[in-house]
Amino acid sequence: MLARGVLRGAVRAGGQPPVRGLRASPWLRSAMPSWVIDRYGGNEVLRFTRDMVFPIIHFPNEVIIKVHAASLNPIDISMRSGYGATALNMKRDPLKLKSTDSEFPLTLGRDVSGVVMECGLSVSYFKPGDEVWAAIPPWKQGTLSEFVVASGNEVSFKPKCLSHTEAASLPYVGLTAWAAVKQVGGLNQSNCSGKRVLILGASGGVGTFAVQLVKAWGAHVTAVCSHDASTLMKKLGADDVIDYRSGNLEEQLKALPLFDFILDNVGGSTEKWALDLLKKWSGATYVTLVTPFLINMDKLGVADGMLQTGVTVGSKTVKHLLKGVHYRWAFFMPSGPSLDEIAELVDSGKIQPVIDEVFTFPEVPKAFLKLEGGHARGKTVINVLSK
Repeated sequence: MLARGVLRGAVRAGGQPPVRGLRASPWLRSAMPSWVIDRYGGNEVLRFTRDMVFPIIHFPNEVIIKVHAASLNPIDISMRSGYGATALNMKRDPLKLKSTDSEFPLTLGRDVSGVVMECGLSVSYFKPGDEVWAAIPPWKQGTLSEFVVASGNEVSFKPKCLSHTEAASLPYVGLTAWAAVKQVGGLNQSNCSGKRVLILGASGGVGTFAVQLVKAWGAHVTAVCSHDASTLMKKLGADDVIDYRSGNLEEQLKALPLFDFILDNVGGSTEKWALDLLKKWSGATYVTLVTPFLINMDKLGVADGMLQTGVTVGSKTVKHLLKGVHYRWAFFMPSGPSLDEIAELVDSGKIQPVIDEVFTFPEVPKAFLKLEGGHARGKTVINVLSK
């Protein structure tokens, strides 16, 4: 991150990055409006408060962002219900230094598009007033708040062509797809051209981004979704669209030529037959975003959960490698530099936001219900800053 910081500092300050110290909020505020939960459960646990503790800069690489817009992802529903709490709490306080074991009150929301308000000592590549976007890791306080604190290496300049509402729809799903396709799957701009890519669950947030990403890199894309999303898939560039409701999906896909890469956003029984659709002994790869990692830790505890997870992924990897294909798990990875690359693709017109519905800040519970209903075509966005 040093090169990125030095370069931006030079651009911003004529070769001499400004020095900023750690400091409290200049507004001397102690509280802010937020949507929080005080326990795990259903939608009834969501609570609006004007007394959430105002974020402060604890580390020199952090920035405080005034949230203009946020968006919801399936992980927000899962976290609201307590999914992954064991692993996330360990990440929040690995040395058990806090005086209380409780993570509450907890703010959900991972995506943010907004404006930098404060910068820590070592942040030379952003300054107050910069329009930025980011995806905040799930072990940190989230973005359904007036302000949020983020590490500088999680933040990127917002694409110039997008509004805050549009930009907030992309970071989490974009980075998740980026991790699955590029960092884990090994596809990139130089090797993707002409490859046959299958995306299962293509009409959700990650799917709509992944379709556009691999298409921008020159792949032949087959998208699996319901019939009412087929027009959207074609608009995003999919070459073939398969309606999973129109018959036996496995048989429909077996009738097509074999694939070089599969991204599975669905999981479940799909994994039992999807790998047979790959070209054998050619480096073809199956990547799934549906893994038991956090579930294992919730059920078995940290040590036994990690052991069980390692055994599971290891055995599956070897099993499929012996059959001539690669089997991989992928996870969301926060990354400002990756968002820099994504922003370039957005500003060049190769990736566009896909938004299902926009809600106001007071409508956060309604937005959760919308997302829980399923069958969304893109993202559910929250306009945090009233206009």
